[in-house]
Amino acid sequence: MAAFKYNVGLQNVGSYQVSGKPWATGSIGCRADALAIAQVDFPNVTSWVMVSNLDSTNATLRVGFSSGGVAGVPTCADQGNRFLEIAPTSGSGPVRFDIKVTQVFLSGSDNCSVIAGLTGIAPDTINMVKANSPSGSNWSGSSGIG
Repeated sequence: MAAFKYNVGLQNVGSYQVSGKPWATGSIGCRADALAIAQVDFPNVTSWVMVSNLDSTNATLRVGFSSGGVAGVPTCADQGNRFLEIAPTSGSGPVRFDIKVTQVFLSGSDNCSVIAGLTGIAPDTINMVKANSPSGSNWSGSSGIG
């Protein structure tokens, strides 16, 4: 009888059922007058990501999965933008995404934070082509998810 080797991976349910290893960063400034688009790289594939917008002037934060997606490029009349908008925390609180990614891109806020639960899955298991994601290790918000 052949033995089956059970490993961590994108389709491995156990990798997402266990508590994630904590990861956090804060005080990210990603306004057009400072750094127009901030790229946050995770050391492993995430199980979940939570983003807070703490902007001092009540500016809306854009969250996406590619720099082009957050910038709204390319814009297609029939497809709309490829980012989510988060109002400042004073009214909405942090937003949680149950997603498996290795990067998020942020724009529009002078102060935002990102907290994530990491799996044991290496980021190179997501193998996208460079045309879809600058590093090739994320699903792209600029070309959609197939």
